[in-house]
Amino acid sequence: MKELEIYSSDYSTVMDLPYADGGVRAGFPSPAQDYLDKSLDLNRELIDHPAATFYARVVGLSMIRAGIDEGDILVIDRSLEAQHNDIVVAFVNGEFTMKYLDLSQKNQNRILLRPANDDFPPIEISPYDDFTVWGVVTKVIKNLRR
Repeated sequence: MKELEIYSSDYSTVMDLPYADGGVRAGFPSPAQDYLDKSLDLNRELIDHPAATFYARVVGLSMIRAGIDEGDILVIDRSLEAQHNDIVVAFVNGEFTMKYLDLSQKNQNRILLRPANDDFPPIEISPYDDFTVWGVVTKVIKNLRR
């Protein structure tokens, strides 16, 4: 079950990119800006906790109904405490997987990892499983043109 390729983040570089300060309208067109006077650094935009942030490339289709497709890049923050319904990267019995964290039955000692694709079953975590929430997915970078 190989679902993720995990990479560390490199926060040491700065890459200022032109930034359309007025935004890009998704409704009616607006007058075009003649120039882009601000810049945006994607490292600072995507990463809140540099020492605890990792990237992963998605391998597999278990989260497609959440809008996460194969080849997308995840931004994973290991410093955050996972909450019910967070999309998490979990380490289960020696393998990484990405699913919704379902804590709705935690008081019954039951934790589920729910996929966002009906073709995949949920993973029920038992007390005998080697299980850790490795990190919380905070952002998804999509490639819209392959």
